[in-house]
This record gives sequence, C-alpha cells and structure tokens, in this order.
Amino acid sequence: MRRRRFLQATGSAGALGLAGCLVQDDGNESTDTTISETTTGTDATGTTSETTTTAEPDLEGTITVATYESFLNAPSESYDAPGAFVKQRFEEEYPDATVEFTVPSNGLNEYIQRRQQGASVDADVYVGLNVDDLVRIDENLGDRRLFQALDTDRMERASHVRDDLDFGDPKGRALAYDTGYISLVYDERDVDAPAMLDALTTEPYAGKLLAQTAQGTDTGQAFLLWTIAEKGPDGYLDYWEQLLENDVRILGSWWDSYSAYLDDQRPMVVSYSTDQVYANRDDQNMQKHQVAFPNDEGYANPEGMGLVQGTEETDLAYAFMDFVLRGEVQRTIALANVQFPAVADEHVDLPSEFSDYAHRPENPVSLGYDQLKGNLSGWIDEWSRLVASN
Repeated sequence: MRRRRFLQATGSAGALGLAGCLVQDDGNESTDTTISETTTGTDATGTTSETTTTAEPDLEGTITVATYESFLNAPSESYDAPGAFVKQRFEEEYPDATVEFTVPSNGLNEYIQRRQQGASVDADVYVGLNVDDLVRIDENLGDRRLFQALDTDRMERASHVRDDLDFGDPKGRALAYDTGYISLVYDERDVDAPAMLDALTTEPYAGKLLAQTAQGTDTGQAFLLWTIAEKGPDGYLDYWEQLLENDVRILGSWWDSYSAYLDDQRPMVVSYSTDQVYANRDDQNMQKHQVAFPNDEGYANPEGMGLVQGTEETDLAYAFMDFVLRGEVQRTIALANVQFPAVADEHVDLPSEFSDYAHRPENPVSLGYDQLKGNLSGWIDEWSRLVASN
C-alpha cells in the first residue's frame, strides 16, 4: 500500500503549498535534438565527401504512461495528484503531443503476464518501478524484455539524479524520479528513540513496535531488507526471532499498522521519514510523530521510470522522462507524494513546509539489484514461515 492511502483514510486537510517558491529549472529550456552523421563515398570528381545530416526528434503524437492510481487521483479533495499537472505542463511544452495515463488493473504484474503470453503492452513509459520490480521481471521473464536499456544521453537532466539513487540494474532500465526512506515513527511521550536496531529486541521496546508484513507491502518489505542489510542473509532470521519474542506486532498493510499507531495501540511504527510533513499539515501533536533512524540509517526506496520495450514513441518517451526531472515537476511530485525528489538539491526548490519536516537518514541503506536477484523471494518466504510459526 502506498503512503497516499493515509490521506484518504484520514480525510486530512491542507492544500499543497505551491506558491511563493522559485524554481531554478524553469520551462524555458531547449528541446532535445538527435544528430546523426552519414559518410558518403568518393564523388564523380574523385573527391571524398562527407555529408552530415541532423534528424530532429519526433515529438508529435500520443504517449501512453502507465502508473499507479494515486499518481492520477488525489485520495483527498484537499490534495492534488501530480498526474494532471504533469500532463498539462508537458502538453504545453510539446503542443503536438498528448499524454494519456493508464493504471494497470494488477499493477506491473499485468504487464509481466502479458509479456509471458506474448501479448502487447499498451504503454510507452512506466512510472513507479523499484529495484525489486526489476528483479521480479527477470525472475518471471528471463531473457524476454519488458523495459529496454535507457540511453541517458538522450535526457538532458538525467545527470541531475542523485548518485545514491542508482538502481544498480546491470541492464540500466530505470531512472529514479523520487524516493522515500523507511524509518521508525514514535511517540516520544511513551518511548525513546532506539539508537540501534538491536535495541528493538530489548525490554524497553517489548510490546512497543508495529510493523507490516513483508509480503506485498512496500514498508514491510523494506524493513525486512533493512534488517538483512544490517544482519546479513545468515543473521536476519535470528534477529527477527528476537523481535518476535519481544512482541513485535505485524499487520497486513501499512495503513492497518498506522491506524493502530494513531489509536495509541502501540507507541512506535515502521513508516516513512516524511511523516512529520503530514503531521504538520494536519496540525497533529508533533510529539507523537517523531522520526527515528536507528544506526543513523533508513532504508531508501527509490521509485523509477522506464521505457517499455518496443515502444514506437521513443522520442516522446525520452522527452517525457526528461520533463519529469525538471525542477518544477520534481517539486510538484515531492509535495503531492510526500516523497523526496530524485534530483540533487540544487535542481529543485522545496517550500519550508516540506524541507523543515521531511528527514533524511545520515546513512541511507538499500540492497541493489545484484544483492536481491535470486534471493528476494527466498528471503520473504523464509521470513513468512518464521512469522507464521510464532
């Protein structure tokens, strides 16, 4: 479950504050150009000639962008989804182009199944990939491609993306457009911030922590991978055994656990380090929304975009992905999704309502493609068996 469900469930108020902020990376930039060189042979006079031709990109037509529901439809009337803004501004920039969004009924699984069946995929770009999606694609499709390698030289702003958000994909299929950090959110009136992950297995935290299942929830899986990064593949199950003995409570979704947290059932929950942005917007007691980074760490969960293999709108697709990295678009997505921009700080200006309350860990942690490949499903299965047996 994505974080935006929180807004839907709470019906929280507070419009996005887009006014009063300068954007460093404005819309007055040159468009992409594609240059090709053709060398001819010896002419009639015996002189070797070389002809250079310049091919302009084809920026006319319709591009279909597949994404997730909350990118298009705000879960609360008090918030804006980024999709409408992205469509409007892109079509203003490229007046001969149209953006059509689509939401696969079963998310990325729908496209994996269609590729397995040899059916076409009705999209040119996918917005919402993460590294475990790429691993899952390869585990299911083998050599068949769902996304093609990106030629980042065709995107002027690809270099703006922070280095630490690299997916580590050997096939180079995804480029980050935002990121979140999994952390602990706690009520400082009832419990202290744990300095280390090991502290969660000790008596002061007995019966204090709420977490989510690693099967099918972004936060639950990220927390599991964080413990694997910390304890190693040979030690994480022992750590979870201790967590379970210390009465960690694992629920079926992020919203289930966060609802329990808001109802004061437990004073600590696995959640996002941007929690205080929501709390501030909703005028909540900030003592109940403190953010903890055990070991000074938080698990980075970047979201990326990719180019569907076989698209006939390659030029438009690259133009769209480059547009998403523009400063004003990065700011809009960050505010709407309450996630950090993917580009470096100098390429985006965020209002104080975001920058004052969104926290980054000193030491972001994540497992890359090579570490997850061949292991992810097994780790989750082993974790599930352990939890089920307790």
